[in-house]
Amino acid sequence: MNIVLLSGGSGKRLWPLSNDIRSKQFIKIFKKEDGTYESMVQRVYRQIKKVDNDATVTIATSKTQVSSIHNQLGQDVGISIEPCRRDTFPAIALATAYLVDVKGISPEESVVVCPVDPYVQDEYFEALKALSDQADKGEANLVLMGIEPTYPSEKYGYIIPSSKDMVSEVATFKEKPSVEVAQDYISQGALWNGGVFAYKLKYVLDKAHELIDFTDYQDLFNKYDTLTKISFDYAVVEKESRIQVMRFGGEWKDLGTWNTLTEAMEENIVGKGMMNENCKGVHIVNEMDVPVLAMGLTDVVISASPEGILVSDKEQSSYIKPFVDGIVQQIMFADKSWGSFKVIDVENESMTIKVTLNAGHSMNYHSHNHRDEVWVVISGTGKTIIDGVETAVRPGDVVTMKAGCKHTVIAESELKLIEVQLGSAISVDDKQKFAL
Repeated sequence: MNIVLLSGGSGKRLWPLSNDIRSKQFIKIFKKEDGTYESMVQRVYRQIKKVDNDATVTIATSKTQVSSIHNQLGQDVGISIEPCRRDTFPAIALATAYLVDVKGISPEESVVVCPVDPYVQDEYFEALKALSDQADKGEANLVLMGIEPTYPSEKYGYIIPSSKDMVSEVATFKEKPSVEVAQDYISQGALWNGGVFAYKLKYVLDKAHELIDFTDYQDLFNKYDTLTKISFDYAVVEKESRIQVMRFGGEWKDLGTWNTLTEAMEENIVGKGMMNENCKGVHIVNEMDVPVLAMGLTDVVISASPEGILVSDKEQSSYIKPFVDGIVQQIMFADKSWGSFKVIDVENESMTIKVTLNAGHSMNYHSHNHRDEVWVVISGTGKTIIDGVETAVRPGDVVTMKAGCKHTVIAESELKLIEVQLGSAISVDDKQKFAL
C-alpha cells in the first residue's frame, strides 16, 4: 500500500504547544502502553506499519517540518518537500511525481492520500487498504472515503452517495453547511468528506500535466513557487465524473482544536499538574518544569510551554487563532533532526538555550558572523570540532567560540548543553554551513 500523509499548517489552534516549526501533529500527548508519550504523526505512522508493515509512507510537508519528521520517525520515511505553500492540489501533484520519479513506483499503482492528524483506530487503516484495492479495480478515477457522521457538523463538507451500498457512485458534493442544513443532508444519507481518497498515480500525473507545464518531479519542484494556489477538491474532485465513495463507520476524529484534542486524551494531566476534587472536565498539558494547580474549574483546558500559557473554556478554545496570529515572538522550542532545543532566556544582546543532541547525532558544521557562543556541557559525552580541531567533551566542560569560527558538536551518548549566544545582532539567519 502507498500512502501520502498531508502534513501542513502551523496548528495555531493548539497554541502554546504548537508554533511555526512544531505543528500540532508533533505534540507528544498520547500515552502508550509503556507509559511514554507519542505524537499524532508517530501514532498514525505506527498504526500504518501495524496494519501493513511494507506500506510505502510519504509525508507531503513544508521544509520547516522536515527536522521534526526525522526526529520523530527516523530517516527512512519518505518526504515530499513543498518549497512553499501552494494548497493541496500542487502538494498532491508534487508528492505523486515524487513517488513515480524518485521512489520508482509504477504509475499504474494506486495511492491513498489522507491527513496526517486524525484520531483513529486500526480499523481505519484496514479501510485505507480497501480504498486502495477499490482504486486498483479502475471502476472510477477517484475513490473517496465517506465517513458516516455522528452529528450534524458545520466543520466538514458532505458527500451524498447515489445508493446505500458500501461502495457507491457520488451523487453530489455539498459545502460546509449550517447545523440545520447538515441535519437535512444526513437525512439524505450524506457522509462527511474527511479529505481521504485513492487514485492510480497516472491519473493525477495526467491531471497535473493538463494544468501545469512541467517535465518531471525535479522540474515541478523547481517551479513550485510559480504555481497557482488551488485545492485538490476544486481542481480535480469537483470536475471528475468517474468518482466513487466508500463508507467508513469506525471512529474518526479531527483533532484540530483543544476541545477535540482533549476528548481523545486518555488522562487529564500530562506533565507537572494537580487539580482538586472540585474540578470537572479539566485537562492540563504542561511542558514546563514548574507545577500547574487547578481548583474548582469546569470544562477548562490549561496548557503551558515556553511559548506561553493558555487558560480557556474548552468550547471557547476553538476561537484562539486570531489572538495567536497577533503574537510576535522568538521561537522558544523546536525539534530538530539531531535533537531539540529550548530557549531559556532572551536579552537585548544575549540568548540562552538548552540543547539536547541525540546519541550519534551532530549539529551542522557552521559559523556565525555577528555573535560569539559559549557551550557548557551539563550531561553526556561527545566531541567538538572547532576550526578543524577535535576535542572530547564531558559534563562541566566549557567551550568558547568567537564570531567567524567554524564549529560543531557530536554526541556519543545523549548530550545536553547550555548554549549562550552573545552579540548585538542575534538572528537565525546568521549562519553559514560548511562541509566537514
